[in-house]
Amino acid sequence: MLDKLEALKLRYQDLEMQLSDPEVVSDLSKFKKIGKEYRDLEPIVQAYDKYASILSNLHYNKELLESEKDPDMREMAKEEIDELQSQVEPLEQEIRQLLIPKDLGDDKNAILEIRAGTGGDEASLFAGDLLKMYKRYCENRGWRTEIMTENPGTSGGYKEIVMEIEGDGVYGVLKYESGVHRVQRVPETESQGRVHTSAATVAVLPEAEEVDIEINNNDIRKDVFRASGAGGQHVNRTESAVRLTHLPTGIVVECQEGRSQIKNYEIALKVLRTRIYEKAISEHQEKIAKERKTLVSTGDRSAKIRTYNWPQGRVTDHRINLTMYNLNDVINGDIQEFIDKLIFEENAEKLKAGGMA
Repeated sequence: MLDKLEALKLRYQDLEMQLSDPEVVSDLSKFKKIGKEYRDLEPIVQAYDKYASILSNLHYNKELLESEKDPDMREMAKEEIDELQSQVEPLEQEIRQLLIPKDLGDDKNAILEIRAGTGGDEASLFAGDLLKMYKRYCENRGWRTEIMTENPGTSGGYKEIVMEIEGDGVYGVLKYESGVHRVQRVPETESQGRVHTSAATVAVLPEAEEVDIEINNNDIRKDVFRASGAGGQHVNRTESAVRLTHLPTGIVVECQEGRSQIKNYEIALKVLRTRIYEKAISEHQEKIAKERKTLVSTGDRSAKIRTYNWPQGRVTDHRINLTMYNLNDVINGDIQEFIDKLIFEENAEKLKAGGMA
């Protein structure tokens, strides 16, 4: 581990020099890329410097204990050794955690997509509940949210809704929410009080920047049409809605939220870039999956990940077999305990796969 830490420190020092290079400073894309790697390495290097200092002081005090004859000095050396040794194991554990490789895109903002699945109107209502849950969670984290596109359900909720989330390391936290969320409750339309099961699909994508994905304009087909509301009625007399088709991948994105075609085009292009980037992320994660079984990176979006049972007030995450009886709190955004346990389990897998456990 020490050899690896020393190599990372040398890399950190090299990056520090590059950040003061006028040629790098003048290239914004390169400067941002180097700056990000520098910031990622900083906590590791700081922990390593502290660790190296502790080991050096331990070595000094042990030598002092062997050579010193004065009882008071020997006692001081013993106390110092005990104090330093108590710091070694916790710091080693911290360093192991810092050395866990982040997944591609963890530091990025995210685009959250919620789609009603099986269950008709009840599934749309549940999609609305999930949106409320994530918006409250983001508010508590101090993250900014903005609805990009929405398709309301006929009886409330949403058939589909896409939300942009901006904040520190959003994707690395919310990626654990991708998958099928199942709800068990009595729908408002149920006259005999029977519990129905419905579902909604959540997809969390790392938001791609222009420096991540370069899209050739010749590869995009742009179609414009009139925006329409629920039931198909036209809500705009101009062709402000935009549909973009990426010809090489066949990915199609629509946006009809605003009255401005330019604004809708910008939103659609951002979503398109993100979905193309996600494809690259998925290919990268498939390679990782061959080395270790992950809770998220290999997650199939068709896989059921969590059940929300209204009659019993419980929420169960099936990936880690965790059941909690605080459904109201969860729907109001209190999902941190689920996320923390998922992060812990996946990091344990990464440590094991890297031989650091």
